[in-house]
Amino acid sequence: MTLLALALLLVVLIHQGCFHFHVEAGDGFIRTRGVHFLLNGSPYYANGFNAYWLMYTASDPSQRPKVSAAFREAASHGLTVARTWAFSDGGYRPLQYSPGSYNEQMFKGLDFVVAEARSYGIKLILSFANNYDSFGGKKQYVNWARSRGQYLSSDDDFFRHPVVKGYYKNHIKTVLYRYNSFTGIRYKDDPTIMAWELMNEPRCTSDPSGRTIQAWIAEMASFVKSIDRNHLLEAGLEGFYGPSTPQRNSLNPGLKIGTDFIANNRIPGLDFATVHAYPDQWFSSSNDQNQLSFLNNWLDTHIQDAQNILRKPILIAEFGKSWKYPGFSTYQRDLLFNTVYYKIYSSAKRGGAAAGGLFWQLLTEGMDNFRDGYEIILGQPSSTANVISQQAHKLYQIRKIFLRMRNVERWKRARAARARRHHWRGGNGGKRIGN
Repeated sequence: MTLLALALLLVVLIHQGCFHFHVEAGDGFIRTRGVHFLLNGSPYYANGFNAYWLMYTASDPSQRPKVSAAFREAASHGLTVARTWAFSDGGYRPLQYSPGSYNEQMFKGLDFVVAEARSYGIKLILSFANNYDSFGGKKQYVNWARSRGQYLSSDDDFFRHPVVKGYYKNHIKTVLYRYNSFTGIRYKDDPTIMAWELMNEPRCTSDPSGRTIQAWIAEMASFVKSIDRNHLLEAGLEGFYGPSTPQRNSLNPGLKIGTDFIANNRIPGLDFATVHAYPDQWFSSSNDQNQLSFLNNWLDTHIQDAQNILRKPILIAEFGKSWKYPGFSTYQRDLLFNTVYYKIYSSAKRGGAAAGGLFWQLLTEGMDNFRDGYEIILGQPSSTANVISQQAHKLYQIRKIFLRMRNVERWKRARAARARRHHWRGGNGGKRIGN
């Protein structure tokens, strides 16, 4: 689609009411209206990456240049959002030694990440906890409670037990009220942060009905919003359908994990929905064609449901293709990236709910220990890096057209206001009315 054709399409959509312009204070916080993200009143698209390692790496001052390099390379390719961990619970180099006891050196690493993202114009999505054992996860919280005399039968008691929920809420509060040692800005007041995430991929296999996760998300979303109404909030969900939409369950990749894409994301405290996409993991024995067929259907359905049922933006918060699986080729990885990006772009240009995508994962030079098969190193020229840059450019063009349209609307309002003032002055000869 040419730029002129795109501009004409957007004009038509604006007149049809698919987009609404509102003048808002330019405070830099990302907000939502309907199915769109907004930045200072104009549509915003979250085109970015995952980099879970940022805080961990930045906690060692000698390694901070790697964080700076990652942000610099991302910004030079037009990326605008990074998703990363604001947790590391117990174990080696933790953020949280034990409930309520924090490692200041690690927290300064997170401070550096937020400050450096700010300097490169990159927004952050910060996750509060992990479903998995890496960096502690829900297992660590449960073990902390057990060590203090609580009886818990399962790691899924993370979602149920009041003592564990108290530990988790305390961590949320600690992060939100943290003063950044580099910027002096409290996290809950910093527009560098786009959104909070309750947990990376929450799962509760002990309750496939979904009621446990539903109650937990509702409670924790309300808790976050009681402290911080500046920032957006999402749950960290992978997108699996559940009991509220049995007709959709056949779309799931054979996993029953106790979440429910529709019911969970209808919780009022959640501002946008997320979906993850790993057809190479979920269908490792299928060929690339079948995996792409699943991906097309998976994304189409979630974008439609976000638009028509949830009426919230949706972010494709993780996707990628690993070179560790047999038959990998860069061509197939590019095909997967292009498929995801096309779904986002085609929705965005029509005013739809798809609001961006974050690939897994970004690394920079000298990080071989972090390679997991999905890594993208933008400092090394590749066809995939070109695909990423092209998507950034296309989404930027949409935003730029909206900014122009918004300026036209402002000009029209200003002209109308001047005309009214002129008419008022002309009608009374410019004389003061009244005593």
